[in-house]
Parts: sequence; structure tokens; C-alpha cells
Amino acid sequence: MAKKIIIKAEKRAEQGKNDSRRLRVQGKVPVVVYGGGSESLAAVAELKDLAAILRTDAGVNTVFSLDIAGEGVNDVIFQDRQIHPVLGRLVHADLRRFSKGEKIEMTVPIHLIGEAVGLKEEGAVLSQSLRELKVLCEPADTPDSIDIDVSGLDADHAIHVSDLEIPAGVETHELPETVVASIVIVKEVELEPQVEEGAEPEVVGEEGAEGETPDEGGKDADKEK
Repeated sequence: MAKKIIIKAEKRAEQGKNDSRRLRVQGKVPVVVYGGGSESLAAVAELKDLAAILRTDAGVNTVFSLDIAGEGVNDVIFQDRQIHPVLGRLVHADLRRFSKGEKIEMTVPIHLIGEAVGLKEEGAVLSQSLRELKVLCEPADTPDSIDIDVSGLDADHAIHVSDLEIPAGVETHELPETVVASIVIVKEVELEPQVEEGAEPEVVGEEGAEGETPDEGGKDADKEK
């Protein structure tokens, strides 16, 4: 886990769109802290401090301390966040406050490591069906990721949730038989050659049954008249 980070914050006296806009211009982010058996609290923190947390390896799973002037220090974690659609900048965050020993649901990425032996077969492709795992644990015990060595995986087998090595103190309610990764054989479909109908063009003036063309037959009929 990443080293504990302490962020300074201030209690937010005013609220509303205009106040939020003013704070963002100043390089700050409005936040709401809730949970932990206490009432929700509106505060404001520096954008650079919160953005630095999101850039860490743990990202939104990072546990950090929010030191709100006059309100004390709370261990928190990102519960929700809003990102500006154009600037890609954090504009608001909901922070979950928790008590010591409290377990909450977290989302942990699944990383596949190594090259599967089954990929040596023709048309073999490694398919990852599950990329994230929901776990229940104390935030401080949340793993940065669940790493799986797939080097021994061949075309006849798959890796399931029951095969994952989950750290002590961490549990998941995902079904044990859920497939995480497998080798899929992709075969090319052979298409039958298609012959276009009417490939041979019709010949104009083709000879009739008696060796005369239709035009010649018409001319003789006019002469007889």
C-alpha cells in the first residue's frame, strides 16, 4: 500500500454553484465527507493535493488523512468524483470516512503476468473476461492489484476466481466459478468460391436453328412480300 498522505482542508461555509466556481478558479476542489457514524461535512481542499493522490498506483483506492481545520483528522478514501469533460480536471469529490476496523467494498484491478503456453497454438488468443474484482476489506488492507501468472495456461484450461490468491483480511463475493482468463482458439472461416450468375454475356445476333440470324430472317420475309 502507498504511504499514508495527509491533506490539509478547510470547512466550507458557503455552498452553491457560484461558490464552487470561485473555488475552482482558485485551484481548489469542493468535497463532501460522510460516513463513519458522523454527519456529512462540506469542505474544500487543494486541487494539486487531491490530483496527486489520483495519480498514485493505488489511485482511488488510496487511503489518506484529511485534516480539516477545527474538525480534526479523518481517514478517508475516494467514494465518488467528478471530472471536467473537456479539461480532464477534478471538480468535485465525495470522500468516505470510516472507523478503525470497518470493512468497505473496494474495486481492485486484475493484472495478467507472463506469456501463456497456450498462445503457441495456431490462432490462440488470450481472453481476459474479468478485469476488476470487488473485494470487502479494511481500506488500509486493499491490495493495489490482483496479479495472476498465466504462463502455465493452455488451450484446455481457464483461470477462475477460485484460483486467485487473495490476501489475508480480504474477501470477495464474486462467484468462484467466474472465468477470469482463458485461451480462445480463433479459426478462420473458409469461404466457398462464388460464381456470379450470368457470367457469360449474351451474344447479340446469335444464329438461329437454320443458321440464319434473326435480322437476316426478317429481311427475307420482307422480300417475299
